[in-house]
Amino acid sequence: MKRRTVGSRIGSVAPVAVAFGAALLVTGCAAGQITQTDTQVAAINGTSAQVGTIAIRNAEVSYPESDGSGPAVYQPNSDVPTTMWLVNEGNKADELVSARTDAASTVAIEGSKVVPAQRTLVLGADQPATGEVTGDPTRGTLTLKGLTRQLRPGQMVEITLTFRDAGQVTFEMPVTVPDEPRVSTAEPGGGHGGGH
Repeated sequence: MKRRTVGSRIGSVAPVAVAFGAALLVTGCAAGQITQTDTQVAAINGTSAQVGTIAIRNAEVSYPESDGSGPAVYQPNSDVPTTMWLVNEGNKADELVSARTDAASTVAIEGSKVVPAQRTLVLGADQPATGEVTGDPTRGTLTLKGLTRQLRPGQMVEITLTFRDAGQVTFEMPVTVPDEPRVSTAEPGGGHGGGH
């Protein structure tokens, strides 16, 4: 029976120990650091969908503004603005014919409904012309009128869009959450658990 010497054991363990040490060193270097991606927000926060040559991008219900007396919610029967980009990837203009959702009595499309070939129809008054939008995009608005239920940030709303040529597409879009954390209005010392 052959015996291994201490030297040969060390020789076989050394590469593993070096690799393990390097992994610890790399991990240790990043410990406690705030990464650059920690504070980055995705360029497109809403839903994406596709029907024919029409790509729907950044579809979302606008964030409900609170008057400070209660939580930021949309109450039943209120009108709610949305934002989305309708990108026409085809070589022929299309048109947004209609929109419907169970979350509202009607959906109003105002302004331009045409999605020019190789261009973008931006729905939403405050939508920036950046990202996938090229040139000066056509603009319009899409508003949920007469909500059938209360809507809170983070909830999803199913909507169906019908285009003249591309056809119909159904997808869910989120009610926007705030970019900054909301400040708690709870009284000092209330609602805290533990005694750490």
